[in-house]
Amino acid sequence: MRNLKKSLKEFLKNASKIGLLGIGSELRSDDAAGMLVAELVQVYSGGAKPGMPLKVFMGATAPENLTGEIKKFAPSHLIFVDTASFGGKPGDIMVLKPENVNNYSFSTHKLPIKVMIDYLLQSIRTEVLIIGIQPKSIEFGEPPSSEIKEAVKGVAKIIEEVLNA
Repeated sequence: MRNLKKSLKEFLKNASKIGLLGIGSELRSDDAAGMLVAELVQVYSGGAKPGMPLKVFMGATAPENLTGEIKKFAPSHLIFVDTASFGGKPGDIMVLKPENVNNYSFSTHKLPIKVMIDYLLQSIRTEVLIIGIQPKSIEFGEPPSSEIKEAVKGVAKIIEEVLNA
C-alpha cells in the first residue's frame, strides 16, 4: 500500500480536477472491488480539500456508458479502479499507466479498459492512472472475500489521505 500512496501523490501533484471511476460487478464476488472503493471514496470525499473538485463515477460493468459524463466533467486527472488479474495474492494492489494495461486481465466488463482509456484520451486532456486489485474469486453470487474487503478499505483510505494532504 505504501507504493500506492507514493504513486497517487506523484500522480495527483498537479491535479486541479479529479475523476475516479469504479468498475466491476457487485454480483461477482471480488469483482466488486472497484465499485466498493468508489463507494467509500464518495463517503470519504465529503472532507476533500477545498478547491479540489472530485467526482466519483460508478461504472459497474458498463463504464463506457459514462464517457459522456466524464468528458463533460473534464478531469485533469482520472483514476480507474478495477479488479485485475496479475498473478499477485488476493487483495494485492497494482498501479498501472495506460500504456501497460494490455499486459493484464481486467474485470468482467465488456469493453476492454484500454479501448475506453484511448477514447477518453482522444476526447479530453487528462492524465490516467489505473489501480488494479487482485481478486481471490469472481464467482457469481458470492460476497467479496475478506482479502478484498481489507484491500478496498486500504485503497479508499489512501485516496482520502492523498486528497486531503
